[in-house]
Amino acid sequence: MLELIDIKEESKVPKYKQIVDSILAAIENGKLKLDDRLPSVNELLIEFDISRDTVVRAYDHLKKNKIIESVPGKGYYVKEDELALKAKVFLLFNKLSAHKKIIYDAFARTLGDNATIDFFIYENNYRHFKELILESKKRSYTYTHYVVISHFEEGGDDVINFIKDEIPLEKLIVLDKRLDGLANTVSSIYQDFEQDIYSALVALNPKLKKYRQIKLLLRKKTYHPIEIKKGFIKFCAQFAYEFGIIEEIESSEIEKQTVYINLKESDLVILIKKIKETNFVLGQDVGIISYNETPLKEVLLDGITVISTDFENLGKKAAEIVLKNQTIYTENPFHIIQRSSL
Repeated sequence: MLELIDIKEESKVPKYKQIVDSILAAIENGKLKLDDRLPSVNELLIEFDISRDTVVRAYDHLKKNKIIESVPGKGYYVKEDELALKAKVFLLFNKLSAHKKIIYDAFARTLGDNATIDFFIYENNYRHFKELILESKKRSYTYTHYVVISHFEEGGDDVINFIKDEIPLEKLIVLDKRLDGLANTVSSIYQDFEQDIYSALVALNPKLKKYRQIKLLLRKKTYHPIEIKKGFIKFCAQFAYEFGIIEEIESSEIEKQTVYINLKESDLVILIKKIKETNFVLGQDVGIISYNETPLKEVLLDGITVISTDFENLGKKAAEIVLKNQTIYTENPFHIIQRSSL
């Protein structure tokens, strides 16, 4: 029975969930039947070099959902073998940040035990992105859905052709950044990066008017869409703000009457440190607008103003597409949270 448990070290799915998914898949495809005995906790922890808590958590989850039962002194047995998994999902993200975790958690929670997930990260590396997709096709099972986020630091010019060649388009769900070459032909829940930042700055303009200029922290080597820069410049030009692009915040001086917009969390940390080295008052002399909400930004420096897509909705809606087997092409909501940093 140990051969039915598939734990991938490279997968970002928690190992307890990989055990759960393996057992559900084995039941669904008939390799595990009613009253079959499962591997013991000790067998699993020895075979896969994992903790006892991991195995117990997996089995407790299955017991809670009445899929298996435990018999004192004997072990764990299959209690329900009439399962109908709706999907087996290949989930591919560019990185595992706090924001991507919100997407994953909402996605996995909405799917519940109706689907299994193989979750991988390619760290904004296009070559690794392609490798993971190609490897997915070599497995002994077939995925019903491919859910991908495509942000690359470099390369990716042929991503449309690659995807068309390697992924059946009816199985594809594109999240976050839309792929224009596939628009309206595949399911997608996307951000309109150019319009989102432009509209957000228009809404924040009454607060921005007390500042002389706006600067966008955008690294030269970045996975962030160029559309963010376009929307930023469009706003500044239309409303006659002086503006600039800062590629290296480490070597930049903090200027009075300036609003800084950061995209990366690491840049926000550096920005705050440099502001603290001055006598400037945040929200009066200088301002901060930060991309993507986190719990920390609510309390940091009495609150950082945030512009952010709805990550929870992104994950939830993607899961609903999987469960309902729909084809949907829609923009994800974008929010502004005004706080004292502006």
